[in-house]
Amino acid sequence: CGDSPTVTGKKYNCNYTGPPKPLPSEGSFFKTVYFFLGCFYTSMCMTVYVPPPPPRCPACFLNLMNLFCELTCSPRQSLFMNATNEVPLGDLSVWGPSAAMYNACKDVQAPSTNVQALSLLCGKVASLCNATNWIQYMFNINNGQSPFDITPIFSDGPTAGFTPMDNQTWACSDSLEDGSGPCSCQDCTPVCGPAPVPPAPPVCNVSLSLSLSLSLSLLSLSLPLSLCLSLSLCLSASPLADATCCERLGERFEGTLRRLFTAWGSFCVRQPALVVLTTVALVAAASAGLVYMRVTTDPVDLWAADSSRARQEKDYFDRHFGPFFRTEQMIITTTPDVNSTIYEPYFGGPNVTFGPILGKDILHQVLDLQLQVEALVATYEGQNVTLEDICLSPLAPYNNNCTVLSVLNYFQNSHDQLDHQVGDFFYVWDDYHSHFLYCVSAPASLNDTTHLHDPCMGTFGGPVFPWLALGGYNGTDYSNATALVITFPVINYLNDKTRVGKAKAWEEEFIRFMKSYTNSNLTVSFSSERSIEDEINRESENDVSTIVVSYVIMFVYISLALGHIQSFRRLLVDSKVSLGIAGILIVLSSVACSLGIFSYAGVPLTLIVIEVIPFLVLAVGVDNIFIIVQTLQRDERMPQEELHQQIGRILGDVAPSMLLSSVSETVAFFLGALSNMPAVRTFSLFAGLAVLIDFLLQISCFVSLLGLDAKRQENNRLDILCCVKLADGQEAKTDGLLFRFFKKLYAPFILQEWVRPIVVGTPCYSIVKPLVVSACVQDSYVLQYFKNLSTYLHTGPPVYFVVEDGLNYSSPEGQNAVCGGVGCRNDSLVQQVYSATTIAYTPSSWLDDYFDWIKPRSSCCRYYNTTGAFCNASVVDPSCLHCRAMTPAGKQRPTGEDFMHYLPMFLSDNPNTKCGKGGHAAYSSAVVLGDKGVGSSYFMTYHTILKDSPDYIDALKMARVLADNITLALGHKVFPYSIFYVFYEQYLTIAYDTALNLGVSLGAIFVVSTVLLGFEVWAAALVSLTIAMILVNMFGVMWLWGISLNAVSLVNLVMSCGISVEFCSHIVRAFSVSMKGSRVERAEEALAHMGSSVFSGITLTKFGGILILALSKSQIFQIFYFRMYLAMVLLGATHGLIFLPVLLSYIGQQTRAHALPHTGDQGKQMHDVEGQSGRSEVVQILFRFY
Repeated sequence: CGDSPTVTGKKYNCNYTGPPKPLPSEGSFFKTVYFFLGCFYTSMCMTVYVPPPPPRCPACFLNLMNLFCELTCSPRQSLFMNATNEVPLGDLSVWGPSAAMYNACKDVQAPSTNVQALSLLCGKVASLCNATNWIQYMFNINNGQSPFDITPIFSDGPTAGFTPMDNQTWACSDSLEDGSGPCSCQDCTPVCGPAPVPPAPPVCNVSLSLSLSLSLSLLSLSLPLSLCLSLSLCLSASPLADATCCERLGERFEGTLRRLFTAWGSFCVRQPALVVLTTVALVAAASAGLVYMRVTTDPVDLWAADSSRARQEKDYFDRHFGPFFRTEQMIITTTPDVNSTIYEPYFGGPNVTFGPILGKDILHQVLDLQLQVEALVATYEGQNVTLEDICLSPLAPYNNNCTVLSVLNYFQNSHDQLDHQVGDFFYVWDDYHSHFLYCVSAPASLNDTTHLHDPCMGTFGGPVFPWLALGGYNGTDYSNATALVITFPVINYLNDKTRVGKAKAWEEEFIRFMKSYTNSNLTVSFSSERSIEDEINRESENDVSTIVVSYVIMFVYISLALGHIQSFRRLLVDSKVSLGIAGILIVLSSVACSLGIFSYAGVPLTLIVIEVIPFLVLAVGVDNIFIIVQTLQRDERMPQEELHQQIGRILGDVAPSMLLSSVSETVAFFLGALSNMPAVRTFSLFAGLAVLIDFLLQISCFVSLLGLDAKRQENNRLDILCCVKLADGQEAKTDGLLFRFFKKLYAPFILQEWVRPIVVGTPCYSIVKPLVVSACVQDSYVLQYFKNLSTYLHTGPPVYFVVEDGLNYSSPEGQNAVCGGVGCRNDSLVQQVYSATTIAYTPSSWLDDYFDWIKPRSSCCRYYNTTGAFCNASVVDPSCLHCRAMTPAGKQRPTGEDFMHYLPMFLSDNPNTKCGKGGHAAYSSAVVLGDKGVGSSYFMTYHTILKDSPDYIDALKMARVLADNITLALGHKVFPYSIFYVFYEQYLTIAYDTALNLGVSLGAIFVVSTVLLGFEVWAAALVSLTIAMILVNMFGVMWLWGISLNAVSLVNLVMSCGISVEFCSHIVRAFSVSMKGSRVERAEEALAHMGSSVFSGITLTKFGGILILALSKSQIFQIFYFRMYLAMVLLGATHGLIFLPVLLSYIGQQTRAHALPHTGDQGKQMHDVEGQSGRSEVVQILFRFY
């Protein structure tokens, strides 16, 4: 009887007060589906029809159909309905029930939006929806569907002469007469049954913890004492009378090494030109590989191995669905001087507090910023690049607007819309406040129920969920938000460098603009997809000066400390500046050779390699340099011995010790390359080769240069200015100050009877506690962004549950194993994800929405009968036919050929007011269509809020447990994928990886030490024990200093294992070859002679360079390098120079002189630097023995 002036396409009812009329026979939509309702589909019956939620839950759908049937064509209308107005309003009052319908529908999900269906049909978020306001909203003319207002009156009995509508209702757990089963668990809570009881958390007993800590403390104190005492008594009580076969083999091996190195050292001094030129040529050839050097800065390549599960799953996702979006994001807060505002609704209700960030003036300023960002223009290869060129446009080509997840999209990114208000001369009825409150409750609405009648949908054609666009609110009270989050998703590409290059160019312009943006009322933190990689590069560039200063200090110290100045007159003669520079160049050459060789092999470098390996090789190299040079300075040439023979003999003495440390470190590092962690593996490879090359260059090129320098010194020629010669004259040879200190004061003191038990019995406590730090410099904009990300965001990252290719979706069995609606299994994919406690929202299920889209006689699925092409629901054309005719109840799903025939139409259909189930925007990238059926597909949802590293680790673990359970239930591979998995996977196995790497390294050190110490197993065990103690203490320092256990710190732990060899192996070998009588005397001699070189070499060199690292602005340098390097040096020095000599004095190996009858009383020490008589006789005796 007329068209509704408010809602297009809706009709008014005709005014009629007579007896009931028989219905015409036209159409039978409702009766065909629900024959027992006795209601037919006619034009009159549909005048007040409001689209109900999709029939995921048959009981809910049936209750609503029954309601509208009663309203439109019941013969008892006059009993419960009163027409209160005719033209033009046509208002009605209806008496009826509501609670039963609400209870049947309140849990029904809307898969495409990850929310409950009532959020879309109630005008507010589902948690605030109830039976009353839901029915009121559906009967309100402002919902865009009802042609006139219907006033519901809720009553259980007769009121004002009217009897409540008494139509039948069904519970969601009921089976229907047409054969439909109960609703699924996620759509009907009563069907789920009791939830499984989670395991009780472990009880934290404070007294038990204290008792345990005390017990461990006492144990750690008593074990070293008991071990030392028992072994000392055991070994001292039973001295060996005869040398064992192993000892004889060790002595022969030791002698062979000594002879080989002696001959080699003599040759290098005699042929310096040949040796130096040959090594220079080899170094140049190896270093030439640097032209092929590639540096990896991609965080994914740095943190995840190609063979790791997370990396393989990421690659699978990228290949089938495309890489995850590039994310450009801003987090905006106000300055402290901006206050909250109070909104007083005109039509009553409680006052609402709006946070400072939601003031209209602030929103206008934020919108200005957003529009400026959208208008940015970058340049790439001479072409302009705008956001529209790279952004995500889910409805393209029908709607090319970019996706912008912003609260301002509730106002369609328009200042005019933001200022829109309705009222009279005196009052404002509705404005942006009421529109905001409506949109955060129903973000997918096309028409709010206020007087504004403005849409909430974004300009890109999709909803903006409040938990993605707001931050800092409490619960679901979005109006008290303290932060706005604006996100620009940009399409990422797998192998299209041009398009990725355009995106990076625009991101660079975005970063430049944001760095220069200022607003006195706003604080903006921001990040782009390229920010992490940029900051990693900037971090290295910023710290170049710090690193250079650190190395310069170490270089200057080495050059000055190598010289042993006898007098001021011979200052420039006795100095070793040129030799120190040569030694440093050799160290750097070994690094360059390692980098070059692996660059030839195509192995990419990482920043860790470039920053850490020079430090490591310098530590090892400097130690060896000081040992060789200081041994020569403390030695006196024997009668008839030439310089080349002296240096050869000295190299024969010290080179086995150098070989021991270098080979131990090399083998340990190479075995560390077995790690699956890219950073650890790459570091281990480069470090192992660099240490080996450094050793080879030092026993060849450096020995030749040492010989030349010694000749220069003997000829009284100045250092550097070797052409200048002083007058002849030699000063009396004296020991260096440091050597005298160690020999006369330190070594005797540390090995006193009352000092040794204190040293050994001091317990060391340690623990491992992973924390989180950012790898950014302190002034980095990304650092502030990460802080705000943790502070303000209220939802976790998106997570995709990927079903690999091969599942048969066309069969009922395959469908029931995945879907979440009626008839689906209780252990289906959607149901298990829905039930998981670490998942925030119901997963978006393309399969469930496809079932709703293609249901029989659906307005969504239609085709042109002339061409067979898809006909969108918004098209009015009589040639458009429904895809599927009515089917018997319980058989409404498509199977077989129908399933695949219409699926491409679903995935290309844009949602609209007539059909909101079109899958183009939500699912076009979620399903891979193959020639024979559906290939891979994913089901997307969100993690719960993740604040810190343990949250992310737990989320990854639980997602994998969930996916494994789904795989078991489906009998088909399902895996989870989220963008952060590749970065946090290392933490799942970091403890195992750490134990494996350090265990393998210690094992390698033990084996190599056993062989190179002349098969002295006990000495090798002591070396390994001391290094293990250093590592345990490193863990304790990491906890005390808040250093997390990750790939970077594991690299440092592996490196500290190698550096610890330098502190321990030289002293243990000096102890082993000492000819002194008792263990205490041998330990004192080893500490005095070798300990002083270790202290002046690696200890003082590294200590000076490390202190400079504290000035770095980079957190990764301050925490992972400065703190850990300082701990390495201090712990290595205290264990090697304090604990180890005392330990050797208690339980060190007995002297070989006790077991070798050939040496007898003639067993004088070969490298006594004081020039004792009889040295040549000792050499001859030992050589005759072999």
